Amino acid sequence: MSASEDEADVERVLSGDTVAFEGIVRRWQGPLVNLAYRFCRDRGRAEDMVQEAFLRAFRGLARWRRQAAFSTWLFALATNLYCSELRRLPARTVPLDQAPEPQEPRAADGGLTSEDRDRVVRRAVHALPAKYREAVILYYFHGMNVDAAAQSLGLAEGTLKARLHRARELLRGRLPRLFALPSPKEA
Repeated sequence: MSASEDEADVERVLSGDTVAFEGIVRRWQGPLVNLAYRFCRDRGRAEDMVQEAFLRAFRGLARWRRQAAFSTWLFALATNLYCSELRRLPARTVPLDQAPEPQEPRAADGGLTSEDRDRVVRRAVHALPAKYREAVILYYFHGMNVDAAAQSLGLAEGTLKARLHRARELLRGRLPRLFALPSPKEA
């Protein structure tokens, strides 16, 4: 994905060629749907949130200051929308200690299959308080670096790092029970 393509399309849209926005949508729709899905775990709701994000981006295109890449601005706009939307209408979650244990199939060694493990980790992440969950989703699941994730959430880098650290502590304390591993305190 090219920053120059984004800039050219933005210039064309701002010059009156609204059809040029289609290039932006084509380039960024998949990544934004993936990000939204990681926030809400509902494909239909994710697609609705992305549609709203693109609408807001189109309306606010003139406010992009070009101090950061267009993609950074777009992801910050989308992340803020997703967070606001989930505060307004929270995704249905189950507290981690009430989450059912994964059922068969078990791995040959009696442990969890990698698919079960992934599902349990994602469930645990979605049970985190929102401020920690948002940081984990952007950094680990969406692969953003600290700077980009912090910008998307409107945080200082140090604050994002602190939230990631706290989220890892919470997960470390909760996941051993689900994986039937001794916690660091028991070992």
